[in-house]
Amino acid sequence: MDSIYKIIGIALITCIATLIVKPIRPDFAIFLSVVGGIIILFLLIDYMANVFDVFNEIFHITNINSSIYGIIFKIIGVGYLVEFTASICSDTGNHSLSDKVLLGGKIIILVMALPIITSILEIVMDLLPS
Repeated sequence: MDSIYKIIGIALITCIATLIVKPIRPDFAIFLSVVGGIIILFLLIDYMANVFDVFNEIFHITNINSSIYGIIFKIIGVGYLVEFTASICSDTGNHSLSDKVLLGGKIIILVMALPIITSILEIVMDLLPS
């Protein structure tokens, strides 16, 4: 629970610092915003490690193909990176670019998910009576 207070504190300090610096040095304000976001991401690394451990345990219990395991983590990573990048684009006033990044991320995630979709369809087809 302490981590959420740290995250909120860093976010508020970053926002206030950005508001103070922006009229004087707009380029530095963007830099402050990005650094604040990166610091928050570093605070979340331990939590992400816990999530990976739980997923790893689930995949070992269910005997799911390891290639699907890797694809799922790549999809999650792409989702987070795309959202972070789109937020930075939006923060700098590039809303159109932010939308394009989100669209590109969705398309990439769809392409990455195709092997999972085909695996599910194969399982369903095997369950149906011939």
